[in-house]
Amino acid sequence: MAHTRIPRVGLGVWALIVALMALVVLTFLPTPYVIQRPGPVYDTLGSAAGEDGEEVPLIAIDGAATFETSGSLNLLTVQVVGNRERTPSWFELALAWMNSSRAVIPIDAVFPEGVTNEDRDERNAALMVDSQHEATAAALNELGYDTGAEVKVVDAVDGSPADGVLEEGDVITEIDGAKVTSAAELRAAIQDAEGTTVELTVLRGDEQPIGVELTPELHTEGGVDTWLIGITLTTEYDFPIDVTIQLDNVGGPSAGMMFALGIIDELTPGEMTGGNDIAGTGTIDAAGTVGPIGGIRQKLYGAVDAGADYFLAPASNCDEVVGHVPDGLQAISTATLEESLDALEVIANDGDVDALPTCAAPAQ
Repeated sequence: MAHTRIPRVGLGVWALIVALMALVVLTFLPTPYVIQRPGPVYDTLGSAAGEDGEEVPLIAIDGAATFETSGSLNLLTVQVVGNRERTPSWFELALAWMNSSRAVIPIDAVFPEGVTNEDRDERNAALMVDSQHEATAAALNELGYDTGAEVKVVDAVDGSPADGVLEEGDVITEIDGAKVTSAAELRAAIQDAEGTTVELTVLRGDEQPIGVELTPELHTEGGVDTWLIGITLTTEYDFPIDVTIQLDNVGGPSAGMMFALGIIDELTPGEMTGGNDIAGTGTIDAAGTVGPIGGIRQKLYGAVDAGADYFLAPASNCDEVVGHVPDGLQAISTATLEESLDALEVIANDGDVDALPTCAAPAQ
């Protein structure tokens, strides 16, 4: 009797089947990571879509002469792919790991446990508003305008050191005896205290100044440690001219420096960029100090995608810039608004850009 032979499946075929099954499983298995990638780019000298979808000037100034300019001063954003409800698949993570413009980071660094998406969005929106105020103050101070400032409490977080101690509308005038003239200044003083108890002088309504003591708590986000007392702040300035910044659906404080440069360019004659396309990032306070931001590698690639030739990078982010500058982009290090303006002057006048400060690798 003839026997029909059933062909044996080779080990290689079984290995392929197992690999495909594993890939299917990994595709749907939740992951503890999210992906950062370059986000939209906005020219502070141009326009953006308003609430009704119509294009409006990103910076509008009333009460002072403004001047035509050219080129671009681009602020950069970072998009996050994934959240606690839907994390990227392992396959998406693998693709991101192989893409130098992407970053794979722990989900807790962006979406801390116990913090809702609404809480995060509200915090980022408040930081953006504060950033716009600080940028306006920095620009007007640089141009010689007189601006007054009141640092006000917007909200105290439940369960935080400030809960039940500070109230909405409180004006903070001093910290440990030093005058407070901006929210950024107060935050810096809290960081410098490194967790030790601080004493705030507060004005509440028509009452006499009162002193309160608070002990900051350590908060870690994005691998960065921050001392917090649990309040949302805003700095109210008495600006002599009206500056309106209209940019919806973008949060956080990292656009501050580019806002300030855009305001100065519009308020001064000539072309501050010399017609060049310049991108940059960095927080800023009323004194013109440029601070660090997150996602700078993604912003470097966003600058290239937007056609920028130069990138103004916070000096405090230099360790993340070195070795990660895409081809065709020249990164310039800056620590203050004054340094940024000096760099723009060199670029506009076709000066020696190579002589400007840059991020260098640490000495071995």
